Amino acid sequence: MQKNKFQELIWQKGRELFRPMPWRENTDPYWILVSEMMLQQTQVDRVIPKFEAFIQRFPTVMELAKASLSEVLVLWSGLGYNRRAKFLLSAAQMIVEEFGGEFPSDPIELKRLPGVGVNTAGAIATYGFNSVAPFIETNVRTVYFRHYFEDEETITDAEVLEAAINTIDTEHPREWYWALMDYGSWLKRQGLGANSRSAHYTKQAPLKGSVREVRGLLLKLLAQKGTVSYEAAQHELPQDDRFDRALTDLLHEGLVIHDQGRLKLP
Repeated sequence: MQKNKFQELIWQKGRELFRPMPWRENTDPYWILVSEMMLQQTQVDRVIPKFEAFIQRFPTVMELAKASLSEVLVLWSGLGYNRRAKFLLSAAQMIVEEFGGEFPSDPIELKRLPGVGVNTAGAIATYGFNSVAPFIETNVRTVYFRHYFEDEETITDAEVLEAAINTIDTEHPREWYWALMDYGSWLKRQGLGANSRSAHYTKQAPLKGSVREVRGLLLKLLAQKGTVSYEAAQHELPQDDRFDRALTDLLHEGLVIHDQGRLKLP
């Protein structure tokens, strides 16, 4: 597809399908960091109320950096993948301690932040600073698969990134990526996602019946009660070997503390 035709299509779809979001109304890099961490493997509709509550409690990166992990986990409860909450707190502390509270704008510097990989760094640079920093995620893949790799299988992110670099609107990168994301989301809702054609695709295991489910239940229990005995926690959660596996992981990751027979958030 010719570059100019592709760009015309994306801008048209962007206007038709634009989705209002708090972090589009305010593109402060801190808001972008919080939203990007929350949006990893979580749908926008679920994130928005959690994001709004989080920002109300921690309106600036300075306020977040002063928080305890338990405070952050309580607000994070229900989003899942709770390591993201720990990464977010650590990233805020690093911004305050190493960058003097000023957000780095260079993707290379952004990648130093805990939990921030190459694509999240690109997203923060793009949305927070309106920089030309092409990145790949599922909605972006969907668009390029549809228009540049329609008849191909096992497509690498390197190939998609090359297409993204060659077609990006360098004058309006922030709005360009909003349009890509909204169009890609729409394509997926039409059953045209085809991310299984990505060389990097792995199907997410179901939550029900998984150790991940018990991890979330245990963290939710501790967020509600503050501290419980090992026996009480074991009694309230599914009665199988997932409890000990989940607890072992959470203790190792520093998301739960076991102190004198009682469990609590850090």
